[in-house]
Amino acid sequence: MELALNEPKHGYYGAGRARIGAHGDFVTSPSLGSDFAALLAPQLLTWLASIPRTVPDQRLSIVEIGPGEGHLARDLVVSLRGSDPELLARIEMVLVEANPGMQRRQQALLQEVDDLPLRWCSLEDLRSSPVHGVVIAHELLDALPVERLIWRDGSLQQQWVELDPNGDLRTTDRPLTDGLQHEINRVCSQAGIQFPPLDAEEGWTTEWNTALPDWFAAVSTAVNAGVLLVIDYALEAQRYYTARRSEGTLMAVRAQQAGLSPLDQPGEQDLTAHLCIEVVDEAAEQNGWLVGDQAKQGETLLALGLAQRLHGLQQLPGQHLAEALQRREALLRLVDPAGLGAFRWLTYLRGLPEGGFSLSGAPGSSESRRD
Repeated sequence: MELALNEPKHGYYGAGRARIGAHGDFVTSPSLGSDFAALLAPQLLTWLASIPRTVPDQRLSIVEIGPGEGHLARDLVVSLRGSDPELLARIEMVLVEANPGMQRRQQALLQEVDDLPLRWCSLEDLRSSPVHGVVIAHELLDALPVERLIWRDGSLQQQWVELDPNGDLRTTDRPLTDGLQHEINRVCSQAGIQFPPLDAEEGWTTEWNTALPDWFAAVSTAVNAGVLLVIDYALEAQRYYTARRSEGTLMAVRAQQAGLSPLDQPGEQDLTAHLCIEVVDEAAEQNGWLVGDQAKQGETLLALGLAQRLHGLQQLPGQHLAEALQRREALLRLVDPAGLGAFRWLTYLRGLPEGGFSLSGAPGSSESRRD
């Protein structure tokens, strides 16, 4: 999965083959138009304004890790225009992109953006000079490489990928390593997860995201004080690790078609696996993050004013009818409970005082995440 997505010459993202948008392989919320960023911007400003200053002119950073095509960064910069001048003067935009092919595309899109200071850097660069601010991981963690696990002969086994005699990819099963088994046992015990489910049948398959702890550890050293906002496909453990979900969530996506075989056309398609919320929370807590709020995207965007934006489209002049209809369709897709509206917004806090960092639309306080 790591090679297929991120190898510099042949990987889907590494070589810049990913095409995001209505005419690409898949759509994201920012690729549907600028309204997503316009709704998100006030939430970011609220958080940024609440971060205590350590020096009089404390620099505040909006960091996006894995910026895709650059749509969200571009539209956020535009949406922040006209904000409080004193606060705006302290804000910079930082893009963290590990894949050269994607970075070139982002730089081409953002070459004329000059409203805010804008820079690209690596996560290692940020770790050597940690920031105060907000870190956004939008549809990023679902592309971290996962272990694929299968229930065979009364025990969990690890799926490996190998070449068959014809040179095609196929899976083969091997016993779990001691380290992986220990990590699964530890996290499941800590988070109260029944894994595998008691009624799992032969061949039950799922994923385990072993990359999360290292990712949270790296980001924790890049942030002195701030909010981490994760927006992604995510499910509670009782919905993720259930016998009914017998094929797991790993899938390939290409040309707006989901559910393709992950082993076909490596490097030519996106690979994605949902997140288990409890596993993400555990990885965050183990690396110094305080678990914050969570909400579905539809609920959050409605709390941030999406309904008012829909109503405002009715006020556009008749000659803007085509624009109004396009934006209306995009706004409805953002809150569709069977689609993007079911995305989870998860927040994590580091180095911040209590209060002032709640998530609009969250059903409860941060403590409810661990009950």
